[in-house]
Amino acid sequence: MRSAFFGNMDQGQQLPGHFALQNSKMLRVHLNGDVLARQGSMVAFQGQMDFDYEGAGGIGKFMKKALTGEGVPTMRVKGQGLLFLAHDADDIHLFYLENEGITVNGSNILAYDAHLQSDIKRVQGAGIAAGGLFNTTLTGTGWVALTTHGTPVMLDCGRAPTFVDGQSAVAWSSHLQVGVNRTFKMGALIGRGSGEAMQLAFQGQGFVLVQASEGPTIPPHTH
Repeated sequence: MRSAFFGNMDQGQQLPGHFALQNSKMLRVHLNGDVLARQGSMVAFQGQMDFDYEGAGGIGKFMKKALTGEGVPTMRVKGQGLLFLAHDADDIHLFYLENEGITVNGSNILAYDAHLQSDIKRVQGAGIAAGGLFNTTLTGTGWVALTTHGTPVMLDCGRAPTFVDGQSAVAWSSHLQVGVNRTFKMGALIGRGSGEAMQLAFQGQGFVLVQASEGPTIPPHTH
């Protein structure tokens, strides 16, 4: 799996393959076929393209999305030309999978190669304790573009056991061992939220991508 932080690249610099960063907030896809993208993420395109709602991919996936709330509505873009994608001016991080898998928080998916296989799975070792944690898995060979709230950090779990707030963990190598780390001190304030005392624990050879917050803040109601 190849990955890098591309936020400091020159505007318009080309990456290998057909996914590239126009800048740190915008993805450029050199389209010659089809790609799956987050609905509503198209900001511009040049060329001839068709945009179609992408269904759940069978009754099984539809039921998983309905029951778990995991995943993000996607559209299939077909055609030829340049496609520009973005979401709320979030930072964008690119991965290139080489016959391997990545586990992703579905709400962080911006786009991925249409031939990658996707599924919704329970995070083993964390499902019950974490209140039923489900994520999206993408497997195969191809590009994946993820969004993060703020500039993320990539942690190498092979160097030491790694613990991450569940809402800050954007993606990780699908073969990592995942569990739950509990804090036994009463009233311990851990994480950036309201004092959660439980984190995801990662072990093995692989990485976890951590964003700089627990996600965008929802404005309070004024009425």
